[in-house]
Amino acid sequence: MSSTTTALSPESRADGLARMEAEELDILVIGGGVVGAGTALDAVTRGLKVGLLEARDYAAGTSSRSSKLFHGGLRYLEQFNFALVFEALKERSLVLNKLCPHLARPVPFIYPLEKVIDRPYVGLGIGVYDVMGAGRGVPSHHKHLGKKKTLESFPSGKRSAIRGAVKFYEGQVDDARHTMMLARTAAAYGALCANSTRVTGFLREDDKVVGVVASDLETGRSFEVRAKQVINAAGVWTDEVQQMVGGRGQFQVRASKGVHLVVPRNRINSATGIITRTEKSLLFVIPWGSHWIIGTTDTDWKLDLAHPAASQSDIDYILGHVNKLLADPLDRTDVVGVYAGLRPLLFGESDSTSTLSREHAVSSPVRGLTVIAGGKYTTYRVMAKDAVDSAVHGLERTVPKCVTEDIPLVGADGYLGAFNSRALTAERTGMRVSRVEHLLGRYGTLMGELLDLIDADPELGNPLASAPEYLKAEVVYATSHEGAQHLDDILTRRTRISIEVPDRGEAAAEEVAHLVAPILGWDAQHVAEEIEHYRLRVLAERDSQEQPDDDTADAARLGAPDVRLGVS
Repeated sequence: MSSTTTALSPESRADGLARMEAEELDILVIGGGVVGAGTALDAVTRGLKVGLLEARDYAAGTSSRSSKLFHGGLRYLEQFNFALVFEALKERSLVLNKLCPHLARPVPFIYPLEKVIDRPYVGLGIGVYDVMGAGRGVPSHHKHLGKKKTLESFPSGKRSAIRGAVKFYEGQVDDARHTMMLARTAAAYGALCANSTRVTGFLREDDKVVGVVASDLETGRSFEVRAKQVINAAGVWTDEVQQMVGGRGQFQVRASKGVHLVVPRNRINSATGIITRTEKSLLFVIPWGSHWIIGTTDTDWKLDLAHPAASQSDIDYILGHVNKLLADPLDRTDVVGVYAGLRPLLFGESDSTSTLSREHAVSSPVRGLTVIAGGKYTTYRVMAKDAVDSAVHGLERTVPKCVTEDIPLVGADGYLGAFNSRALTAERTGMRVSRVEHLLGRYGTLMGELLDLIDADPELGNPLASAPEYLKAEVVYATSHEGAQHLDDILTRRTRISIEVPDRGEAAAEEVAHLVAPILGWDAQHVAEEIEHYRLRVLAERDSQEQPDDDTADAARLGAPDVRLGVS
């Protein structure tokens, strides 16, 4: 890999599409979520010629809408699924220590105890979890806290409800940025990556898949990509892609909706995150910069896969559960942002999605096609390895083993030194230390590329007027280096403006559109259309969150057209 990083620029996307059309690939990956991007990185670092196609944006589906944790899965201990817990804890350690210390960090949590019987039960469970994860990248082992110490740590806690707590650590990550960085790292090793490119059919020779038909949703042009092996890593769209080949696969995927709320940090006074049980799942209160993320739900979803909608009943459910622990209850007016994601669960016999398998499966329904599905965000790297291991059997040549345990993501190299030197960087650039920390936590040592943009145009060193946590340079960089094609990509995934400011990014949309127009080649009419698309999206999401149930919320959310569907 060259010392300069490969940008996911408009030019690299155009070049990637042209090369995918002209050259036969060893492996083509469908789906730019965490598993697809991880699969592209795995395959290209084995020396294979790799392409990655994503219909919308990197992480646009499930992979930008998780709880943003690398965690071992406390709930799997209750199912005595020790293998899955151990695997996840190993992956958590790799991410925190080696693969992306710039994007992931350990975060302390408490598990409040509400009944006397909770302490031995919860303590044993977290104790086992802690021992299994010993030395796995977090600062210290779990601790038991009495009522007094718990309430000192969690002053907003309801005194009558909390008897004590167990304190422990988990890993946190900005899932959308992490997924995009996986794709960018794959590109740096030579993978051809293109978002806004939908697979519309498969190429067949006799009984073998030999490639795909795809459509560039930015131009409407259809073309073919030939590949010796195709890997379907489309998550909740797995079955939809499978139907293009014909027939049912060896397993099916069921979508489970998880909703999260975002509230200002000052509404809950706590030194740590909080994890507690509900009757169906776990409830997380997760520190997120100047906010808290609170979730999640776990309900079956059979409606639109691209834009799962959070209903009023989802929001009320989460508020009802978190308020059991809070002395000063939250209400709807405290909620700044809401997002809903779909977990791709392997289809089981049970009616309840919370009991369906989080484990993954790999199959080859027809020659030349491998399908990977299920799993959880934390174990994406293992899933990618298993998918590539399966696909390379069809290459009929010796292929090196997986090496991604030892492949840090772009921006990780030199990160610890850069973080230790942050005060010196602040002095040199005239930025506040907190701003340098913010940039290092989003870009790692790639921060130098942003500073180069600011040197060339000092205006880019100023914050956005309507979202001052972000610099103007960050939204420009999102389009020049990080593959963003539309306002939605920038405001929802490259930044988190859509869930972090009360107007959901409506004011920022205009400011950002004018900043990125020269890079994306937008004229005045295109700028106006992008702003209107984003405004309609915000309106539809707000409307859906006022609806009583899934059906009405889905109908309301679909009131806004998808910005990428303007091209047939």
